[in-house]
Amino acid sequence: MKVEITEKAFNPWDQLQTYEKTLTYGKYGAVVPFVGTMRDHNEGDTVQAMFLEHYPGMTEKYLHTLSETALQRYDILETLIIHRVGKIQPGETIVLIAAWAGHRAPAFEACRFLIESLKSRAPFWKRETLGDGIRWVGNNHSIFD
Repeated sequence: MKVEITEKAFNPWDQLQTYEKTLTYGKYGAVVPFVGTMRDHNEGDTVQAMFLEHYPGMTEKYLHTLSETALQRYDILETLIIHRVGKIQPGETIVLIAAWAGHRAPAFEACRFLIESLKSRAPFWKRETLGDGIRWVGNNHSIFD
């Protein structure tokens, strides 16, 4: 299990490949990744940039707990969460989530659980830069609520 919060831009596919090299080949038959990128629009407005804040320590703890919950709830072998904070531009990667399992069904279920829980409950706050000012983005809701 790996959790990382970073201010640096990252290539999700390189990160996935690098982390996968630390795992035991032959133990898993499926990996399901989710990559979230920043859109250039939201709520009908053009978005020029976003600043993503978090609560250091608290956010990492939540993401570790989330990964541990997924490992207990689903028949998976490993998880990976990498999340950006700071200034983000449209098209840049915000989050990478991956779940490894012996079979595809639990990998898909765990990955979906991880991203939905992260989006709706993790202590992150988004401030969007628009053409005519800035705004804070309200809470997201999970499909599991």
